[in-house]
Amino acid sequence: MIEISVIIVSFNVKKYLEQSLRSIMAALRGMSSEVIVVDNGSRDGSVSMIRRRFPEVLIIDNKDNLGFARATNQALKRIRGRAVCLINPDTVVREDTFRLCLKYLNDHEDVGVVGCKIINPDGTLQLSCRRSFPTPFIALTKVFGLSRLFPWSRVFGRYNLTYLDPDETVEVDAVSGSFMIVRKSVVDDVGMLDENFFLYGEDLDWCYRIKERGWKIVYYPAAQIIHYKGRSTQEAEFNSLHFFYEAMHLFVKKHFRSGWFLFPHWFIRLGIWIRSLISFAARAASRIAAALLDALLLQAGLLAAIYIRFGNLDYWHAYRVINCVYTIFWMGCFWATGLYRKKVHNGARAVAGVVCGLVLNTSFTFFFPQYAFSRIVIMLAGLFDALFTGGWRWMLGRISRLHFISLGRIGRSLSRRRCLIVGSSESLQDAIARLKERSVSSYEIVGILGFDEQDVEQDYDSEIPVLGSVDDLERVAIAHKIDEVIFSSHIRQLHRMPWLIAKGRRLNLDLKMIPRKDDIIIGSSSFDSGANLLLVNLEYNIFKGPNLFLKRSLDISISLILLPFTVIVMSYLALHPLYKFERAFISDGIGRSISIIRIRKRGELISGWLGYLPLIFKVLCGRMSLVGTEIVPQDFPLKMGFKPGLTGLVQISRKESGMSSEERERLNIYYLKNYSLLMDFEILFKFCKL
Repeated sequence: MIEISVIIVSFNVKKYLEQSLRSIMAALRGMSSEVIVVDNGSRDGSVSMIRRRFPEVLIIDNKDNLGFARATNQALKRIRGRAVCLINPDTVVREDTFRLCLKYLNDHEDVGVVGCKIINPDGTLQLSCRRSFPTPFIALTKVFGLSRLFPWSRVFGRYNLTYLDPDETVEVDAVSGSFMIVRKSVVDDVGMLDENFFLYGEDLDWCYRIKERGWKIVYYPAAQIIHYKGRSTQEAEFNSLHFFYEAMHLFVKKHFRSGWFLFPHWFIRLGIWIRSLISFAARAASRIAAALLDALLLQAGLLAAIYIRFGNLDYWHAYRVINCVYTIFWMGCFWATGLYRKKVHNGARAVAGVVCGLVLNTSFTFFFPQYAFSRIVIMLAGLFDALFTGGWRWMLGRISRLHFISLGRIGRSLSRRRCLIVGSSESLQDAIARLKERSVSSYEIVGILGFDEQDVEQDYDSEIPVLGSVDDLERVAIAHKIDEVIFSSHIRQLHRMPWLIAKGRRLNLDLKMIPRKDDIIIGSSSFDSGANLLLVNLEYNIFKGPNLFLKRSLDISISLILLPFTVIVMSYLALHPLYKFERAFISDGIGRSISIIRIRKRGELISGWLGYLPLIFKVLCGRMSLVGTEIVPQDFPLKMGFKPGLTGLVQISRKESGMSSEERERLNIYYLKNYSLLMDFEILFKFCKL
């Protein structure tokens, strides 16, 4: 019989999984064993890597993320070993770990589960390797942070047993599911994992049931592993902290219901709400902190200007109204220049925003002389505002680059941009080399995205993980807090760029491309002095904030004007026996569908302005635009990344019916890239003439 079966549940951690499998295979050398990997719908080429490099490993390839418990149970049904080891894919096993744990089990027949000492990459103890069951009181000490505040206390430190010697072998309530070795006879006696636990708590619940059956659970620190904690949950589309507290609540509800249920139910829920509120407040504060600081510095600039002009601050009260107006103009210019779209650190953009605001403010006082108190004060205020708002960004950026001063996450965000590299297999190696060579101080390369499965399965760089394909951009960008996406010089799927640029805009990402030497640069280029590398900005005019505002304003204004007429005509047609309404579905440009109403007369589909009239309602609610990309069916493969329009460059073309798909695509992209409000008026005028 096989000595041990090793089960790994993996999700989008290809590089860590490969490292883990190498250490596991080395530790199992000379032993009778089997290794089963359950892949929970990874999109980073994990499965192909295992088949290519570890052909002896049994793979269970799930198409979706089924959760840890359900995936583990799939493997437990197939094991043949006398013992089974559950181990995470982001671990490195010491060569004697399996032998030591199996020997301990063989020497202690009353022990059903053995857990080892789990070390963080920095050498510290991972507290979750030994735990107590979360009774209502222990659960509350964890939820409200008392266990972290008083780790040495036998009262408050019981959740992770932090008051015990980490090098002492001791019987515990539970060990971590990131590494536990369980007798096969225990699995047969107790049963498999409870699949009601999706991500956390299933190991704790299993240990509880094992102890209920009379088996001992032992923490055995002589055996050790290294655990890069949280790599799989970092890739997940869900909130892992939410699942942790839900698992704790489910555990208490399942095992401590009698006499305790009402108390922990409400208090644990309260803990979840408090933690969620704190997390939300922290995220909101980080987003508006720079804007609030800028607003305060604008006031400081005006105070300094008044003091220099008049020698005192007695005139401050006379500037209260104009101060509010000027501040609104300046903050609006900061937003319009993109300063708060992950460019908080950009001092040059802050100065540009101040200059734009100064022009607007001086123009404002020209048209409204009642607010023109002193042009000297306004000019001085603009000078101080540029120094203050640009200066603090410049200083913080310089400080963050000093090796002896650590600003933590803020410093990293100011000095290094977290970026993804996107491209096809033939160009990614060159892109990685160029970025590594020339942008060490400016970019932190987080990972690689390929255009398709072929790209994902390639091995590009041992230090940079493949995180998926461009279809996973949203998941990866959120999980890894990405600032910038850099495309290699060769983009194989140009037809997908509008959709990618639109998605990047929604995710507040900067999209850039490394140009080839012989490229004709189309669009605006930016020179990153820190990286010493020329990059082309991949952006369309239509996605810029001011243009989106103007376009939406035009849509609403004209739709409201046409609304009474539309309601009257639609009501008449609804009562007329020759006309029939039918529902149809079109693409919204980003992969979803829009339900619209089409009109038929005697069975024939109505075209022209009458056919477009029902779409006015969709324009008003923001699902469509007066002028936009071509209207296509919901299953149309091309995603243009912007709303379909009642009209557009394609629609007004006289040879529309004879256009190829490439010509239509070119016209749509031209409209998105070169959009202006004047272009919309021109297209609408031509549409009305048709």
